[in-house]
Amino acid sequence: MRDLPTDIVQTLFDGIIQKYGVEIGFNVLRQGLGRIYLIDASTIGLCLSIYGWAEFRTSKAGIKLHQRVILCENGVMPDKVIITPAKPADKTQMDNLIVDTEGALNVFDRGYLDYDKFDSYCENNIRFVTRLKSNAIIEVVEEVETNPKSHIEERIVYLGKEGTTKMKNPLRLIETRDTNDNPIIIVTNDFDLSTEEISMIYRKRWQIELFFKWIKQNLNVKKFYGLSEQAVINQVLIALITYCMIKILKMKVAFKGELLELYRLLKTCLSDNFSDFLKKLFRPKRPSKGRRRQKHETIYQITERQVMSDDLDQFYDLTYDPLFL
Repeated sequence: MRDLPTDIVQTLFDGIIQKYGVEIGFNVLRQGLGRIYLIDASTIGLCLSIYGWAEFRTSKAGIKLHQRVILCENGVMPDKVIITPAKPADKTQMDNLIVDTEGALNVFDRGYLDYDKFDSYCENNIRFVTRLKSNAIIEVVEEVETNPKSHIEERIVYLGKEGTTKMKNPLRLIETRDTNDNPIIIVTNDFDLSTEEISMIYRKRWQIELFFKWIKQNLNVKKFYGLSEQAVINQVLIALITYCMIKILKMKVAFKGELLELYRLLKTCLSDNFSDFLKKLFRPKRPSKGRRRQKHETIYQITERQVMSDDLDQFYDLTYDPLFL
């Protein structure tokens, strides 16, 4: 890990992403709402005394995965990752992750709020959807009529403080509610999509959180084999490559089960040939009959009668089971 050049692993990651896109079909990725990119960052804590280069807090080290994924029908597809020490804010890598191609829609959370950048995106036709902080300064210029049954409100607004941070370009502000009936304030510079579509798109942002959770729980990115920055970055990139390869395998063999089930079986079958692996993967599963209730009193009475009558031969038979008498 320490000696392997990061550029080589990054090239492998870029190549597997291309392969993944071909397998999915780039037309599938271009949904009716455009190609949707989810952007977020996730921190992995490290020991400060061992990973001194990964500056985070006075008593803790860490790295941060600045991740961009493409929203797909069956989850997300990793698209770009930047790995840095954990201390820099999420929005420091914002320009490196934003997609400016035609039809792209960038979706990110409140950690990326930057009114100057929002103005720049508006002027360069870069579409985005994000969530607004509760203490944001808002100037409402228009109330937009919406469907009363949808419980969604819409306004045209300017964000920021007059004379300092106020934006030059107006945005749509959409207020909706989550599953716990808590208000969510969303802003976007897309004036074509409906309020329901914008709300639905932002809810899909949760998919990148599930992606981070899966990577951390299953692909060993919490315990590192090397101590150097290069070794840590290489291990994270290899974990992402592994995720993509498992997803590609799942599509190639048309496996309909959970990704984790495929991954666990794959780890136990690394020495098997591929045909044997497929037989195990698609082996019919026996329906569970549930836990058997053992009749302890009946078993005891039967065993007692056998002992009293000196009928002991079965006790020397390794296949004997009183449950099946």
